Amino acid sequence: MTRASLRVEVLHRGRGRCPSAAEIGVWASAALGRRARGRELAVRIVGASESRRLNARYRGRDRPTNVLSFGVDPAAWPAGAPSTQPPLGDLVICSPVVRDEARRQRKTLRAHWAHLVVHGALHLAGYDHERPEEAQRMERREIAVLRRLGFANPYRSA
Repeated sequence: MTRASLRVEVLHRGRGRCPSAAEIGVWASAALGRRARGRELAVRIVGASESRRLNARYRGRDRPTNVLSFGVDPAAWPAGAPSTQPPLGDLVICSPVVRDEARRQRKTLRAHWAHLVVHGALHLAGYDHERPEEAQRMERREIAVLRRLGFANPYRSA
């Protein structure tokens, strides 16, 4: 799927429904803006056991999580590669966690998917939430992007 020149590939390995590659592309492109042009993004939809394994391995947290972002280091991109721009990276989204969180937070499943795609894409763009000021900056960006997409503030109680 190409949207605003962002190519999105979705691999669905979990159970349950997930948004289309077209929807994911719209949401990620909105978050990334110009950074999306001519780039590729892989999105893997996984179950709880795979999410738990990846979260333990890469973040040291032995539980499934909603979204993991794995960026590509542009400096490591080979000079003679067929594409002039390296891929943005991978998002790994755990469908059962997304479903459970949406239910618990009283959000629509679609709105929560949009939030997590935007959140993960912003990580690939260099946003983080390790320190309070970083978290505030990232949340403001998420809220603005989601508002433009027609979604409510994901940090307000439903």
